[in-house]
Amino acid sequence: MSVVVSRLRNGLTVVSHPRADVETVSLGLWVGAGSRSEDLPEHGVAHFLEHMAFKGTDRRSAQAIAEEIEAVGGELNAATGVDSTAYYARVLRQDFGLALDILSDIILAPRFDRTELARERDVILQEIASAQDSPEDMVFDLAQTAAFPDQPAGRPILGTAKSVKGFKSAHLKTYLATHYHAPNMVLAAAGAVDHERLLAEAERLLLPLDPGTAPEPAPALYRGGVARNEKSFEQTHLVLAFEAPPYRHADYFAAQVCAGALGGGMSSRLFQEVRERRGLCYAIHAFASGLSDTGMFAIYAACGPDRAAELLAVLHDELLRAAESGFSEEEVGRVKAQLKMGLLAGLESSGARAEQ
Repeated sequence: MSVVVSRLRNGLTVVSHPRADVETVSLGLWVGAGSRSEDLPEHGVAHFLEHMAFKGTDRRSAQAIAEEIEAVGGELNAATGVDSTAYYARVLRQDFGLALDILSDIILAPRFDRTELARERDVILQEIASAQDSPEDMVFDLAQTAAFPDQPAGRPILGTAKSVKGFKSAHLKTYLATHYHAPNMVLAAAGAVDHERLLAEAERLLLPLDPGTAPEPAPALYRGGVARNEKSFEQTHLVLAFEAPPYRHADYFAAQVCAGALGGGMSSRLFQEVRERRGLCYAIHAFASGLSDTGMFAIYAACGPDRAAELLAVLHDELLRAAESGFSEEEVGRVKAQLKMGLLAGLESSGARAEQ
C-alpha cells in the first residue's frame, strides 16, 4: 500500500493513500481530543462542538455548507469518540479541493451563531433522550461508567441534559482553542487523490492552525464495578466487561482473536452454547476495544428477565473454560480468517482506509 506521510511546518500530519482504480476520494481531519479531554463542567462539549461545526462559518451559512457539498454529489459528516473527533467528506476526484476548503472552514472559522446553537442544543437533547430509550445504548454507557468511574473516559460522550443545557458559545470556543492544535491533528485522504496536490492545498488552507501543544487527556484508569438501570424494558440487557490492552499494545490483536473465538460469529462458543443449544437469547457477541492507554473486553447479550441468572452462569463457565483450556487451532483459524476478511473488505472502501 503506497501510503505517503508529510508534515506541515505548523505540525499538522498529512497522510494519503492514492488509488488509481477509483473515482472518489474520502478525506477528513482527525483531532486527538474527544470526550476524555473534557473537564467535568465541559461534559458533552466535544460532541456539541462537532455538531456546531456544520452550523455556519464566517464565510458560509449552515444551509450553504449543505448545498455546496451536495451540489457536487458529496457527503459530509463528523463523529465524536472518547479519544478523538473526526470531520470527513467523500467527493468525486475533481471536487476534493472544495471538500477540503469546507472542512478547513468549519474548523478554523466556526461562527457559533446563537440561534443555531439553541436549535442544535434541542437536537442533542433529543439525541440524549433517544439513547435513554434504547436499552443497547444505555447498557454500554453503564458499562463504560462502571469500568472508568469518576473520570472522563467513563462519562457518556453525549453529555447529560443538564450539562448540554448549560453550554454557551464560550464553552465551545474554549475547548476548540485548547485542543484543536495542528500537532494534535491529522489530515488523511484515500482514493482518487494526489499527495502533492493534497499537501499544497493543506499548506494553503490549514497553516493558520495553532502550532502549539495540546494538553494530554486525563488518564483512563480501569476500576470495574456494577452499574444498573431499573427502567422497564421487555428484556434484560447486560454487558460483562474486563480490562483489555490499549490499541497500541502488542496484545491488542490477541484480544481481538479471543473476542472472536468467544463471541464473534455464528460458530463462536457463546453463540453456539447460549443461542443454539440453550435458546437463552437472540443475539450475543464479544468484542475488544482499545483506547490509547487501556481497553475493554466485553460480552453483550439480552434475554428475558427470568433467564438472566442462567445466562450469567453460562458466561462464567465459558470464560473459565477458555481461561483454563484456551482455544483450538481450528477456532483460532476461523477467527483469523474473519478478521482478515473484515480488514481487507474495509480497505476496499476509501472511507475506511482514510480512517485507518
